[in-house]
Amino acid sequence: MNTAPKILASALALATSAAFVGCAAETDEPLALDDAPPALADDHEGHDHGDHAHPTEGPHGGGLIELGDEEYHGELIHDEAAGTVTIYVLNDHADAPAPIEAAEVTVTVVHDGNRESFALAADPDAGDPDGRSSRFVSSDAELAEHLDREGGTAKLMVKIDGRAYSGDVAHDHDHGGHGH
Repeated sequence: MNTAPKILASALALATSAAFVGCAAETDEPLALDDAPPALADDHEGHDHGDHAHPTEGPHGGGLIELGDEEYHGELIHDEAAGTVTIYVLNDHADAPAPIEAAEVTVTVVHDGNRESFALAADPDAGDPDGRSSRFVSSDAELAEHLDREGGTAKLMVKIDGRAYSGDVAHDHDHGGHGH
């Protein structure tokens, strides 16, 4: 029995479906704080991810944000005691840092019909190489407030190696689960 045609047909079907469905959109356009976030190809519901598993949280215990076709991930940590919001940029498996050459990343929040952008400044982690950062931090109380507010939406926008990525921020509004 020759299984090569079946394998080829399956691979072709998978490649074709991947061209139409992704976890988040990416674009080569530069990001600016005043630009609207890139449109997402999919809201991440209703498609099968096949053989790869989705972790439920990042290595720091925060919620994950898919960037590109899971080429990278962001991890959101809201530390209420410190008054900070931190984004970690992680690799494709969301299990290790992915230091990037960026001075900041942007979180754009839409609430009550208004859109606001917040810059999180690079704050390199101890293991990050010179000129790169996997950690970005903001002490802006307004950002934290908007992320906690019900009914709003937020997107992380980051430029990695000349490519712009965006991903939906799904912040847990029930602060009892992981103690922010």
